[in-house]
Order: sequence, then C-alpha cells, then structure tokens
Amino acid sequence: MRNHTWVTEFILLGIPETQGLEGPLLCLFSALYLCTLLGNVLILTAIVSSPRLHTPMYFFLGNLSIFDLGFSSTTAPKMLCYLSGQTQDISFQGCVAQLFFYHFLGCTECFLYTVMACDRFVAICFPLRYTIIMNHRVCSALATGTWMGGCVHATILTSLTFQLPYCGPNQVGYYFCDIPAVLPLACADTSRAQRVGFTNVGLLSLVCFSLILASYTRIGISISKIRSKEGKQRAFSTCSAHLVAILCAYGPVIIIYLQRNPSPLLGAVIQILNNLVTPTLNPLIYSLRNKDVKSALKNVFPERCFPLENK
Repeated sequence: MRNHTWVTEFILLGIPETQGLEGPLLCLFSALYLCTLLGNVLILTAIVSSPRLHTPMYFFLGNLSIFDLGFSSTTAPKMLCYLSGQTQDISFQGCVAQLFFYHFLGCTECFLYTVMACDRFVAICFPLRYTIIMNHRVCSALATGTWMGGCVHATILTSLTFQLPYCGPNQVGYYFCDIPAVLPLACADTSRAQRVGFTNVGLLSLVCFSLILASYTRIGISISKIRSKEGKQRAFSTCSAHLVAILCAYGPVIIIYLQRNPSPLLGAVIQILNNLVTPTLNPLIYSLRNKDVKSALKNVFPERCFPLENK
C-alpha cells in the first residue's frame, strides 16, 4: 500500500443534495447522537450496577449498547464537524480506520442480533433448560464470537478496498468512508473488490436476518400455545418490538449492498437511519421501557434528579 498509494488524504463531500441545510441537519443529528450516547450509557449503568440484571438477556443487551455507542461514533463526529463548517478532510489512515470500524461494528451487529434471537428462542421454547443451555461460559463464547467474526469480516473488506492504488481524485462523494464511495477513486480495476464486498455484506446480512426470522417464527408458534391472554399479549408485544428494531438495522444494509446502482441520496438517508436513528431507538425498544431497568436506574440516580415513573 505504501508503494502504490499517492493519495494522503480524502475530502468528504458530505450528504448528497443537502447544500444549504447544514444548520438544521447539525441540530437534528447532534440531538440524535446525544440521545444515543445518553440512552446507551444509562443501559450499561443499569446492567453493571444491578445484580438482578446479570442474566444472559441483559448481558447481550449490554453488548448491544457498547455496539451502539461505537457504531454511531464511527461516523457521527466527523459528520457533525463537516456540518458545523470545519474541515472536510480526512487522512488516508483515518479513512482506512473509519471503513474498518464501520464494517467491524456493522458485522458484529448482525451476529449479535442473531445471538439475541437465539437467546429468546431458548428462553421461550425451552424455559426449564434455559439456565443450563445459556450458562456463563456459553454466553461469553457467543459474545466473543460475534466480535471476533466482525473483526475478521472487516479485515477482509478493508484489505480488498485499500490494497488498490489511489493516485487520482480524492473527493469522496459521501459523508464517511464506505466501500461504495471509496472504490471509484481507485486507479485500478475495482470489479473484483466491488463484487466480493457488496455480495459479502449483503448476503451476510440476509442470512443472519433469515435465521432471526426463523427463530421468531418458532417463538411465535410457542407463544400461541400460551393459555394466559395477558402473558400471550406481553410476549407478542416484546417480540414485535424486537423485530421492528432488527428490521431497522438489517433493512438498510440489505437495500444498499444488494443494489447494483444505488442512489447516493437514498443511500445516505438509509445509512443515517442505520447509524443514528436505530442506535437511538434501541435503548427505548429493548430496555428503558422495562420495569427492571427502571428500578435499577432509580437505585443509581436519586429520583429527584432522574425521575423514571412506571407507566
């Protein structure tokens, strides 16, 4: 890479077709980013501080909160700097790091949602054997596997992208360094990298999403056999909320990476939904509406400073 790369920095041109809207977008995205940070920090605080929440489900939710913090922080700070009028330059090494961590955390998300679906499948379909199947060792192995799998996946994609020589234009027509935006700048044939990268990301998300749907289909069958109407409604409500969050996470990736010629504006909107909106909604969907989490937060924060009323 050192012998063939002449570009030392890239210029991020920002969100396509949004010239003149920098001020409103800065306010909107800053609010979303702050909500993401606050919500996920609260979830981690509740899980760590409350022994009652030291269960497999909350262990994976804690991993999801760490992911949301990292995933949104991969692209949001640079985008907010650009919208506030600061430099749009990013070093070559910074671009490599941004692309790596974006796909590392994105792949980890796919694996983590799949593991969480399996956890719910075991809890609902095999409740008497749940603590035996999902023991501490199994949970630790699954969590480690998700992060290691994401690292391997991101390493392959980053290597394919930046082993090509970059000697010409350095203007990235996007608001962060991603494969579809960076590859056209290479001074070599990019067809192989595009084919492998797009297919790999899109099919990986599609396979994981299919496994999740299969798990929740089996969960739905089990829930339909519950005699208690209240218990059935509660279980269906939980599953539907989880599926909405998963659809928001997987849908953008599948749409972008399985299109041959995606629209830049559509791609940016979908990526922003994935990078900022979904991490903001996840704490609300998964945890902050949960009575156990509210109780844990009340024990950490005085009620007069952090009121959380049970609704």
